[in-house]
Amino acid sequence: MSEADRIGPDTSPKKTLADRANGVRKTFFTKQGLVGNYDYGFLFRPNIPFLKKPRRASPFFGLNDDMPVVLALLLGFQHALAMLAGIITPPLILTSAVNLPGDWQQYLVSTSLIVCGILSSIQITRFHIYKTPYYIGTGLISVVGTSFAIIPVATGAFSQMYTNGFCPVAEDGTKLPCPDAYGALIGTCAVCALVEIALSFLPPHVLKKIFPPIVTGPTVMLIGISLIQSGFEDWAGGSGSCISRPDTGIYRLCPDVSAPHALPWGSAEFIGLGFLVFVTIIFCERFGSPIMKSTSVILGLLTGCIVAAACGYFDKSGIDSAPVASFIWVKTFKLSVYGPLVLPIMTVFIICACEAIGDVTATCDVSKLDVEGPEFESRIQGGILADGLNGCLAALMTITPMSTFAQNNGVIALTRCANRRAGYCCCLFLIVMGLFAKFSAALVAIPSSVLGGMTTFLFCAVAVSGMAIVNRVPFNRRTRFVLTAALAMGYGATLVPTWFSYVFTYEGGNHALRGFYDAIVLVLETGFAVTALVAMILNLVLPDEIEDIPAEAAEDSHRNHSAADSTDDEVSKVAMPPKEVV
Repeated sequence: MSEADRIGPDTSPKKTLADRANGVRKTFFTKQGLVGNYDYGFLFRPNIPFLKKPRRASPFFGLNDDMPVVLALLLGFQHALAMLAGIITPPLILTSAVNLPGDWQQYLVSTSLIVCGILSSIQITRFHIYKTPYYIGTGLISVVGTSFAIIPVATGAFSQMYTNGFCPVAEDGTKLPCPDAYGALIGTCAVCALVEIALSFLPPHVLKKIFPPIVTGPTVMLIGISLIQSGFEDWAGGSGSCISRPDTGIYRLCPDVSAPHALPWGSAEFIGLGFLVFVTIIFCERFGSPIMKSTSVILGLLTGCIVAAACGYFDKSGIDSAPVASFIWVKTFKLSVYGPLVLPIMTVFIICACEAIGDVTATCDVSKLDVEGPEFESRIQGGILADGLNGCLAALMTITPMSTFAQNNGVIALTRCANRRAGYCCCLFLIVMGLFAKFSAALVAIPSSVLGGMTTFLFCAVAVSGMAIVNRVPFNRRTRFVLTAALAMGYGATLVPTWFSYVFTYEGGNHALRGFYDAIVLVLETGFAVTALVAMILNLVLPDEIEDIPAEAAEDSHRNHSAADSTDDEVSKVAMPPKEVV
């Protein structure tokens, strides 16, 4: 009998349960398990000039290392704060685009927090699909949040819906609430998520060939650029009907005449509030501690809220009327598939898959895990599959598509913690924040100028992420040509969003044909979709070029190849197959 066989029977279930109980006791009832010996001052020590800094680095917590409970809760809360601004921004913008009342906005903000917490736990846990080589999830701190990529597509579609009669418009031209438009958006997302699920079963090297950085980089950059306009409009007072500064009506002031401290769009007070948020973010980056740097956007938002509340910009009626708690499906939408949205949203899910590849690679890197090999490729596959499933589940939970959040990689790098316990604590805090509807109501009540100062920074960070992806591409004549052609169309569609609105003049009763025309218009008026399409086609069609080399080197190379060919001519004819052109 072998040693393993002899030892095996002695390991009884009682002993296993006892070991687990002992582990729980050490974790929750000992100083080492609760607090440990971590330098907590490192997280809160500000970066003050001329202050002597300790040279000792903080310890690194790997994926499955034991770490103190208090530290896991603290770092999980830090991750949740780093995500908070990105999670609440899409539902606020989308509900404003379809003019939903405040209680609907509060519900969607609460639900967005809850859904992000639940679906992030799927990515962090990583499930193995029975009797297959496939996984669901990455097994890393790959937290997910509502994707920004859906915003330009959705706002364009909502404008189209008000124009073609899908959404109601009052006699005076006022756009009325249209919850069916939001239901059509999430219904279409639930169906189109199947595209990303299908992509997850392709080998990673195939995905990288079809969607290399020269395709994904300018696409992500155009997403950020197209969003900056809405952030800047909010910064100056709001992005609604008050932006045109009418002389009469309820929207002659922003956000409307009934709001406390309402002012005309572009007033110095509004711009000052947004600038305060922006400067606070910069201040935290320069002088803040590690925990302040990773939550600088939230600290900037908090500073703006404090000043705005002191100056009377807050309307607390929504907070007072909000329920104490909320959950998924407290409010529901009529789900439908809106034909013109199908192609643009399919593009969004393809972009989410490409973002997942980059984010999982970056997370593995900062987590000190391999970024090549079968294990890494299985994390890529699992991350994309979970992203697609999360997109479908999120739609069924009344929320727009999910994508992995890259900013949390910065939190991992700053805190030197890649432990999944911190990720689970992050999920817990997000769910708790979402359950308390008063918290969501307070977020909805934030003045537009304060929110605009924050979202402008966030959206520009998306554009910079795209620039960083483009920076991986070697700049030569071919890549410059691809980028020029793709960005020319993308920038044009972004700066002149109605350029294709008058091409099709069909006014008949064939709704299918009109929907087809609307889909083409929507795609060609979405800057990042045009950029992605042009870049992908040109990258696949244009052949690789050999870079120019000095004439002397070319002649030497030619002579060497000629001599080698003449010497081995007969052998090569018999032994060597035809060369493939790569």
